[in-house]
Amino acid sequence: MLFTPHQFASLHLNNRIAMAPMTRSRTDQPGDIPNDLMATYYGQRASAGLIITEGAPISAVARGYAMTPGIYTEEQITGWKKVTSAVHQAGGKIFVQLWHVGRRSHHTIAGETPVSASAIKEPDQVFGPLPEGGFGMIETDQPRALSQQEIKATIADFVQGAKNAMAAGFDGVELHGAHGYLIDQFLRISSNQRTDDYGGSQDNRMRFMLEVTEAVANAIGANKVAIRLSPFVTEGAAQPDPEITELTIKALAKLAHLQLAYVHFSENISNYTQVPDSFRQQVREVYPHPIMVAGKYTVSSAQQILAQGFADLVAFGQPFITNPDFVYRARNQLPLTPVGDDAHSTFYGGGAAGYTDYATVTSA
Repeated sequence: MLFTPHQFASLHLNNRIAMAPMTRSRTDQPGDIPNDLMATYYGQRASAGLIITEGAPISAVARGYAMTPGIYTEEQITGWKKVTSAVHQAGGKIFVQLWHVGRRSHHTIAGETPVSASAIKEPDQVFGPLPEGGFGMIETDQPRALSQQEIKATIADFVQGAKNAMAAGFDGVELHGAHGYLIDQFLRISSNQRTDDYGGSQDNRMRFMLEVTEAVANAIGANKVAIRLSPFVTEGAAQPDPEITELTIKALAKLAHLQLAYVHFSENISNYTQVPDSFRQQVREVYPHPIMVAGKYTVSSAQQILAQGFADLVAFGQPFITNPDFVYRARNQLPLTPVGDDAHSTFYGGGAAGYTDYATVTSA
């Protein structure tokens, strides 16, 4: 099933393999502008049924990692056009991941004090400028809580980011609601201790996510919108949330009427617990539309979860870094170039080395 086409609404994919979003920090500076090198990188990997880009901050304060490509200036839109053109010319489809990191940032990256659902800090590090020069991992700042007026403005930033994505030629957008970033911060008890309409009850804690998703869907069409969630992953927080799985099921039931392009579950990374089949069954009961999963899947385990009916699409991350022709290799059961220590050293920042210089297998 992995290599069969997928169709839902107006989204037609050549196969059920997605390239997962992965931060690579290769933009032109100043301005966090996508460039020709990024266009080459994504174009090389266009055999994936769908590419989801690295997270693209929707505003300056949404940034949490240095040199990540924004989607909020004209220069960034122009840069992204190079990327979408390269992917489309190679026959692929591409969504941009709209990103607001919330408290997982530092003022030297965001340009101001990071924001969150509440003014609560957890020990955490992000990729940013080092005091002695260069870039590396730095401790995040104490955040401040968004006002209700600022929440509305942030929703508007997501909407504008989606409109900018359409102007840049993307096939759709994926909202980053996972991994302890801003949307996820509103969902979880430890990071959301608000006492207004956006905190307290489960309905209130999911309100921001629902409002963002519905606003973006209304702006560009729900068939061009997806959302990434990670209820079984704990990132940017010390402890798992005791209500997050129950809240997620309730939120999916509220999203079902939109018929989004897909809902994307990130699994099996960072601090995680195994996803039980009972959760997957609940998801199918309340959300009868496309589901994507990602998290250290192999071709074999991907085929299995598709066959079980728990997913319609499977995203692969690191294999695409070192194997731009991952789909060809997987289809033909060819060996993969491993992700070794040398690859890890070039994950973030740099140039073509460890980015666009991986070899492909010449097809017969």
